[in-house]
Amino acid sequence: MDLAAVIFWIIAAILVLAALAVVSLRNIVHSALALVLVFAMAAGIYVLLNAEFIAIVQILIYAGAVTILILFALMLTRIGGVNVTNPSNRPSMRLAALVICALVGASIIFATTFLPHANMSANGNQVSAVNNVVAIGGLLYSPGGKGLPDYSYVLPFEIASLVLLVAIVVAIVIGREE
Repeated sequence: MDLAAVIFWIIAAILVLAALAVVSLRNIVHSALALVLVFAMAAGIYVLLNAEFIAIVQILIYAGAVTILILFALMLTRIGGVNVTNPSNRPSMRLAALVICALVGASIIFATTFLPHANMSANGNQVSAVNNVVAIGGLLYSPGGKGLPDYSYVLPFEIASLVLLVAIVVAIVIGREE
């Protein structure tokens, strides 16, 4: 077993334990903090898969922004003095959770065992991948040349950022007390 496989199994074990902590902890703040660890370990797996851009986005968006949003929502709701803040964690749901986890696990095992790998050539050799951050940057900001299409994704990218900015401003206006 090589070093990448050992690191993968360590990260995967931490990810599974943190995911179990998210759904089993009785305090919702502790569940949210365990969720940060889940997001970070998922980013670690993305790095092992040579998907650096997705790993960076995972950390910035999910581990950063979404978790902070969840923690702010928890702080703004008045849950002081309540010992059990995660009421959906009932023992009656454990059988359904066990069945769903078994199905997801079986599908992951099937996909990793029986489906062909995308980064393998026809003769089984590993295909060298181009740095995906450079490729995404080339698609975003440089139209044409070097095998890239003759159009750029700058305008849709900027429109998406404006839509997100408008959504943030609207959320602040709606949420503010008068």
